[in-house]
Amino acid sequence: MNRWIIGARPRTLPAAVVPVALGAACALDVPRGLGWWSTEGVVEAAGGLGPIWWRVGLALIVSLALQIGVNYANDYSDGVRGTDDVRVGPARLVASGFASAASVKMAAFAAFGVAAIAGLAVALSTSLWLLVVGMAAIAAGWFYTGGSHPYGYMGLGEVFVFVFFGLVATVGTTYAATETITRLSIVLGAAAGALACALLVINNLRDIPTDRDVGKKTLAVRLGDHRTRWFYVSLLGLAFVLAVVAAFDRRWVLIVLLSLPLAAVPSKRVVAGAEGMELISVLGETGRLQLVFGALATVGLVLG
Repeated sequence: MNRWIIGARPRTLPAAVVPVALGAACALDVPRGLGWWSTEGVVEAAGGLGPIWWRVGLALIVSLALQIGVNYANDYSDGVRGTDDVRVGPARLVASGFASAASVKMAAFAAFGVAAIAGLAVALSTSLWLLVVGMAAIAAGWFYTGGSHPYGYMGLGEVFVFVFFGLVATVGTTYAATETITRLSIVLGAAAGALACALLVINNLRDIPTDRDVGKKTLAVRLGDHRTRWFYVSLLGLAFVLAVVAAFDRRWVLIVLLSLPLAAVPSKRVVAGAEGMELISVLGETGRLQLVFGALATVGLVLG
């Protein structure tokens, strides 16, 4: 069982939890069923019922299951292609022979199935349009490295992460709870997406030499080492800029600036030229930043 926990890549799960927490906090004080768009000013003037929290629980299941499904799907697809035969990071199930390709593929489908069931329950209680979003998310998760033309091999992985583990997860959670999409959820969804992308960028920066050798043209491979490093720093900076923008709606979100030192440390290391195994610790530092940023932003949203 331990190998399946490793294969699920627990360290990546904050990328699934943070946007849901932000989306749930954005739903506070938002009357249910206000419509597809609202701002804080409109919300304050409106009446109505509050958020439905059990839907938030389902949204969390969807997000976690999608993340785990994507992890297993990537393990399977990269393993059968031989992309992971030589790597600096943690071992993968298929490439290392810890599990058969067929069993890892089945695990991916099982995780996607859990996400689909939970998502269906949310859609039936809100809007059937969410079924389209859910199917797109699952398809994007599989074809990231799966299929004959995986878009992750064309440098589009960051787009998937930003959209589905940023905007969709955050805005979707707010909508699930309130049947309303707010400006605040979009802004913080973009911030969550930027941090999730930063994790992927560091991972791909580390793997530039091996990815280039096997023809995996990630965005990092396309940008090159130097520009990828500054892209990473820019993503962290963007998250904080968006937090400041969000503070115009709920001023206490500014407490997220307390996590700036956690962004400075990995940024300095990346700009200084950290590589190989050094970038694994940078990945951990980026994950901690994501967690602390998300926690502080959530608290700030609650405080108002």
